[in-house]
Amino acid sequence: MTSLPPAVSAVAVPPGGPIRVAVVGLGWAGREIWLPRLAAHPAFEVTALVDPQPAVREAARDTHAVPFAYADVDDLPAGAADLVVVAVPNHLHAAVAARLLRRGVPVFLEKPVCLSSAEAELLADAERAGGAVLLAGSAARWRADVRALADAAAELGPIRHVDVAWVRARGVPDAGGWFTRRDLSGGGALVDLGWHLLDTVLPLLGPATRITHAVGSVSADFVNDTAAHAVWRDPAGSVAAAGALRGDVEDTARGFLLTADGASVAVHACWASHEALDRTTITVQGAAGTATLRCTFGFSPNREPTPVLTRTRDGETVALPLPAEPIGAEYDRQLDALPGLLAAPASRGAAVAEAHRTIDIIERIYRTARPTEPEREHALAGQRDR
Repeated sequence: MTSLPPAVSAVAVPPGGPIRVAVVGLGWAGREIWLPRLAAHPAFEVTALVDPQPAVREAARDTHAVPFAYADVDDLPAGAADLVVVAVPNHLHAAVAARLLRRGVPVFLEKPVCLSSAEAELLADAERAGGAVLLAGSAARWRADVRALADAAAELGPIRHVDVAWVRARGVPDAGGWFTRRDLSGGGALVDLGWHLLDTVLPLLGPATRITHAVGSVSADFVNDTAAHAVWRDPAGSVAAAGALRGDVEDTARGFLLTADGASVAVHACWASHEALDRTTITVQGAAGTATLRCTFGFSPNREPTPVLTRTRDGETVALPLPAEPIGAEYDRQLDALPGLLAAPASRGAAVAEAHRTIDIIERIYRTARPTEPEREHALAGQRDR
């Protein structure tokens, strides 16, 4: 049995009027994913922006006609927003969210929700102390193809094994910026892409499933290779050009998990590789058959053209129907559900509990992984014209 979120059938303005939202952090995620969608959504009204860079916040304020902008979250007046969307760099996630929660302000926190079990406990304490709810960014589970996979998996009997991989061809994000600095990001591909993968797999296994063992390995062959950068994140190459430090995080992580019920999970998160296309593959092996979803998570234009879901039983493989949806629809779908989640008493504590479970697995994989030094030579040498 899965615990994927229910489908939202209609978008409506809440009875008390649109939910007033402040967006904190105007980096790529805040500026490109959340702010435009919130500004266009009938259930929300963006009332304030928070970012330390004056030019960035004023440009966003003008573009989306937001009435107020502030340099720091502490400058946000009491009662200015019914919900704060936090999309600051990873190392600030828990601290900024906890400050707001202790003030009694509900928070929607971009992934990774926390970078350690200690930060998960900090968020839990802040949520209890302020009486406000913490909601978490978890876009992958809101994809229509992931929901279709979950429906197919429910007909496969007990789950024995899950293979889940997100492998990018060229996708090191913001190379030279905070994403590739461990002190600011908390880790590399495992924290970034692996969070999405675990957020997809764990509901398939069931909310009560206990992970008893988690081991893994990491490598860093591409993280400092300019040919491996995600140019769609930084078309001008400004982040890489400005980066004074070499990246010290992994670009590839592999993990293996065992559950108390005897099931296993193989996780592969990869920012860059020798592949031609970015791809996400999830295969669920059950006692009564296998289901495989092949697609591409995220926004990269270098992607599988069409998601494909298949089921295999008794030597026969059949294609299962998938609804068509535009890139990024999972983020819109999550916003559709936010008003209901914000109002539901059962939401309090749920996001923190899930985040604690996820970061515990990530921490265990990192503890067992043997660190590797980033390659000095270009791993993609001779392939820059592709």
